[in-house]
Amino acid sequence: MTEDLPALRASDADRERVAEILRDAVAEGRLAMEEFDERLDAAYQARTYRELEVLTADLPAGAAAPAPLSLRKESAAPAPWAERIVDGTQGSSVGLALMSGFQRKGRWTIGRRFTAACLMGGGEIDLREADFAGPEVVITCWAVMGGVNILVPPGVGVEVRGVGIMGGFDAREEGVPGEPGAPRVIVKGLAMMGGVGVERKLPRAEKQRLKEERRRLKEERRRLDGHPREELG
Repeated sequence: MTEDLPALRASDADRERVAEILRDAVAEGRLAMEEFDERLDAAYQARTYRELEVLTADLPAGAAAPAPLSLRKESAAPAPWAERIVDGTQGSSVGLALMSGFQRKGRWTIGRRFTAACLMGGGEIDLREADFAGPEVVITCWAVMGGVNILVPPGVGVEVRGVGIMGGFDAREEGVPGEPGAPRVIVKGLAMMGGVGVERKLPRAEKQRLKEERRRLKEERRRLDGHPREELG
């Protein structure tokens, strides 16, 4: 079924719909908590319909049960990236770590051009909750006997162009297609006896929400297990 649309991008609404299906399934006893945790994590990190469909393909599609994800819909809900790309704003443009460190995290605005210079020190550029001064930002890293770690949220496109001399640039996230309307991050520069890493992680608020949701579901499951099955019908 998914062969027709192998690379169609999933929206936030699609991921949330699958999460609801999984919550219903664990509440009904169809999924163990361990399997639910694995599938829920996979749902929020999924990029395409194909990745989402396999998470619900073995759940019943009867009238009393949630149906598996349907890939046949007219259009996808737009991602909220437009609210985070703020053209006309200068934003932060420099991070320096000279035998020390720097951090840019939380709600901040990264400029179209950002330079990170680390000499015997380290820097962290966390873009998971950041706004972007344009649809494309270029981060130039100079890491000499130091390092820079860049955190990007799911959906952001990444391109790595850096050069390493007795050091390196982590390009594992390069080539992953970005979501429609999402910003693009280009990482370049030089790492000499140091390194530049790029990691893709969920925003803190989303991770906290998942943690609270798991706690709620575990409490609900314990409550349900404490009643005879006939009382649940």
